[in-house]
Amino acid sequence: MEMLSGVAMAGIFMAILGGALAWMLALANKRLYVYEDPRISEVEEMLPKSNCGACGTAGCRNFAEKAVAGEINPAKCSVNSPDQNAFIASFLGVAMGEVEKQVARLACAGGSHVAWQRAEYQGLGTCRAAATVAGGGKACAWGCLGLGDCEVVCEFDAISMSQHGLPVVDTDLCTACGDCVDVCPKDLFSLHPVSHKLWVACKSHAEGDVAEAQCQVACTACGKCVMDAKPGLIRLDNNLATIDYSRNAQASMDAIQRCPTGAIVWLNDGQGIKGREAKKIFRIKALPVSANVV
Repeated sequence: MEMLSGVAMAGIFMAILGGALAWMLALANKRLYVYEDPRISEVEEMLPKSNCGACGTAGCRNFAEKAVAGEINPAKCSVNSPDQNAFIASFLGVAMGEVEKQVARLACAGGSHVAWQRAEYQGLGTCRAAATVAGGGKACAWGCLGLGDCEVVCEFDAISMSQHGLPVVDTDLCTACGDCVDVCPKDLFSLHPVSHKLWVACKSHAEGDVAEAQCQVACTACGKCVMDAKPGLIRLDNNLATIDYSRNAQASMDAIQRCPTGAIVWLNDGQGIKGREAKKIFRIKALPVSANVV
């Protein structure tokens, strides 16, 4: 009987303890409860859940929170279609907003048919690995290594490699997430609004003759584009033509016409148009590896 009484007491004690803990948890839940607008989860469901960061937020959930709070326009999501962003705006009762599309641009046109290799790289097939071994073997120390790290990292299939080993960006698929910018060991990618049509497809800082000897389409810093463009639009910076995009409204195709190598181009739907005096490139096959390149 004494044993049964002890068991009963223990049971009563555990029941009282359980009830007390339950009451404390209920009280804590009430006191610590933070209201969350249910629209946040609904907007999140309308987003692509790619968490790419192209909108400038930490991810789709954070975007939804800011959209509901009125801190960001639905149009800032560059992965969603315009119709889907319009649906979000209608759901929230706000204006969709207007955001100019941005795309990734490559500052190199030195494919295997126009750019020399000093050595043949053999090793792990990534640009980052190759860059650690004497810069990757390309004569131009600033040029694209062509092993496609950018293609691999792009979650939207917006980058493909050309037959000459250069990344090609599909501007329709590009969301400006910036992954290619981060992964390129040569820092050749940057994000630009599509209205930036004047483009220097080169990043070489070698002197003119040396740059051209290493790559036939390199900028030679001849200065013709500077002379032909509106004053202040283009300058020469360390042997490379550099565009001041704060003056983008002044840009025109006049600046590209006398470029002898076609290093500065006018972009139309992502395709680079060269000027009338740019040398014509007919070679298709890759240049041979040569240790004698300057």
